[in-house]
Amino acid sequence: MRRRELLLLFSELGFLLLAIAPFYALASIHEYSNETFFPRSNSFFFHGGSEGLYASEVALSSPTSDGKSLIRFESVTFRRTKESASQHHDMQRNTGLVEAIILEVQDRDKIGGTYFNSDAICCTRDLEKEISCKAGEVIIRPNPDNPNWPKRIQTFFDGTNEEANKITQTVFINRTGMYYLYFMFCDPQLKGTVIKGRTVWRNPQGYLPGKMAPLMTFYGFMSLAYLLLGLFWFLQFTRFWKDILQLHYYITAVIALGMCEMAFWYFEYANFNSIGTRPMGITLWAVSFTAVKKTVSRLLLLVVSMGYGVVRPTLGGMTFKVVFLGIIYFVASEALELVEHLGNINDFAGKATLFLVLPVVLLDATFIVWIFSSLSKTLEKLQLRRSMAKLELYRKFTNSLAIFVLLSVAWIGYELYFNAMDPLSELWQRAWIIPAFWNVLSYALLAIICILWAPSQNPTRYAYSEDTGDDFDEEGVSLTGSGAKGIGDMVNRKTMDHVLGMGDDLEEDKRE
Repeated sequence: MRRRELLLLFSELGFLLLAIAPFYALASIHEYSNETFFPRSNSFFFHGGSEGLYASEVALSSPTSDGKSLIRFESVTFRRTKESASQHHDMQRNTGLVEAIILEVQDRDKIGGTYFNSDAICCTRDLEKEISCKAGEVIIRPNPDNPNWPKRIQTFFDGTNEEANKITQTVFINRTGMYYLYFMFCDPQLKGTVIKGRTVWRNPQGYLPGKMAPLMTFYGFMSLAYLLLGLFWFLQFTRFWKDILQLHYYITAVIALGMCEMAFWYFEYANFNSIGTRPMGITLWAVSFTAVKKTVSRLLLLVVSMGYGVVRPTLGGMTFKVVFLGIIYFVASEALELVEHLGNINDFAGKATLFLVLPVVLLDATFIVWIFSSLSKTLEKLQLRRSMAKLELYRKFTNSLAIFVLLSVAWIGYELYFNAMDPLSELWQRAWIIPAFWNVLSYALLAIICILWAPSQNPTRYAYSEDTGDDFDEEGVSLTGSGAKGIGDMVNRKTMDHVLGMGDDLEEDKRE
């Protein structure tokens, strides 16, 4: 591709990333701290949480909770306003009703009056005469395949009490699905009521939400993959330690960061799965390693694309710009990762999320444009110098990078399609593949860099060497001169070739 086409392609890629940047707020313990209810149709509701849950692996009649999927209400209470409570007498019972509705997403059409051509969610006196419902309650049509679902749990206010009785009930799950919990009331006099307490959601194998559970196994395999890559790199590193280039240390740092990142995420998920809450210390370490690794990886791609150690010995005046961009990217990435994994788990505001995603996406686009712009310049320099071995190396690197970009664009298209076709997370069992793909892609690109720039016995083949003149041909020294050469001349010539970093290139030309 031409340079202009590359720049256009990756500018578009940056905007696509901005458009689809997702945010997932998942947890097994949903806390409610004086949350308010919102009006909808003729009801008021509060979204108590939604998660993918697998069916229980043991009989629901078993006395133990091990192996069961469940939603447990812990000290959930409702507080109404004084004005609402004062409209009743002390001796009255059931002076206000709040319902907890648990439904599987496929049963969403069984809530409210949509199935009899009415927009009402709550049953009214008129509807009570037409259908089988009770006035003042949420309309629920039972699922014929699962008669006890959707599940309804009722809590009543008594007399003039401002606080309703606590819900301390456990609901067991006997069918795999995406479950939603809503707290709802139909009485307009309860307007202003707030909820506090928490619900605990658990899968048969632990507290990890269904979307996240497969990622624990994935991070375990990725930790092993980075370990194997690190072992390969370590053996090459120690084998040719006398011929190590500065660039090899940067690659080593990225591999080490990747190993630590995957290991920390695995232990973070394992702890989360055991206790139901994110272990703050491990999560902070995992988030920090992720931000550092992402930053260093992008800087590595950038300096390699600039020809550092190959066509230039240092970055010169570009060093400050590269370091500055890296620092800004680390700060933006760290802030986004912290909010994603340590922020409020309940309905994180979309505008706040976009505010944090936007800088990261713009900086990613900057890296992409700068990388391919630098690659274009490096290829031009190598073509002018006719450095065939180095040119071949950078062509392989450019082609690999282009393939990864095409895969990224295709995957972005798939993400757009996936999110558009699954607004209610009905495909939650496949959702883990979305973040997993980017980790695999990053690992594969790092592995290719390790192969292309692997330490070898003759690193001068790809190392920077001083030109002896304008447009000096590193590999164009005549090999067709007189066949009779003195032994001393041949030795001196070979010595000079290695000093100038051309020995291996000459050998390659001879073989050709």
